Amino acid sequence: MAVVLSATGAVRGVGFGFLPVDHERFVMSERVRARVFVSGRVQGVYYRANTRDAARARDVDGWVRNLDDGRVEAVFEGDEAAVESMIEWCHTGSPAADVRDVDVTYEESDGESGFAIRR
Repeated sequence: MAVVLSATGAVRGVGFGFLPVDHERFVMSERVRARVFVSGRVQGVYYRANTRDAARARDVDGWVRNLDDGRVEAVFEGDEAAVESMIEWCHTGSPAADVRDVDVTYEESDGESGFAIRR
């Protein structure tokens, strides 16, 4: 099950193919997972290191990595408030970053443990 949101929070897509998401069950989950794609000037500005530090400070598990197309991809897992806080943080990111867009997809929790920078 997945819910895809734009940077403005508008729903871009919902569910597995043609199956709708059971919104109440999804929201009530104790642990949530969000996959985030951040675009703009987000590489070479310590975005990944700052993401790791911000996630650890919020007790959020997951990982972050640079993509070949210039974006940064991150996965956040934890309680809903902490994950939403990380998503909000991504809109600004590191002090030297210039974030243009943040796309978020919510997924089933996968049991991430700790937070790492992937290469």
